[in-house]
Amino acid sequence: MEELVSIIAKALVDHPEDVAVRTVEKDRLVVYELTVHPDDVGKVIGKQGRIAKSLRTVVTSAAVKMDKRVTVDIIS
Repeated sequence: MEELVSIIAKALVDHPEDVAVRTVEKDRLVVYELTVHPDDVGKVIGKQGRIAKSLRTVVTSAAVKMDKRVTVDIIS
């Protein structure tokens, strides 16, 4: 799943070498912390958060088999 977040983020940004994904697990919650170059934060979030929402939807849908709640946090 971490790989999925990384691949999608690298396709969106101008500095793919600065994309990093960290996984934090708590009980039944998995948080993927996405870190990107400061210039690319707007590209990952999108207008009114549409791209970020879409990214979270894709990851949540892919995580159905894990039987855990999954979320993506964007850290600048």
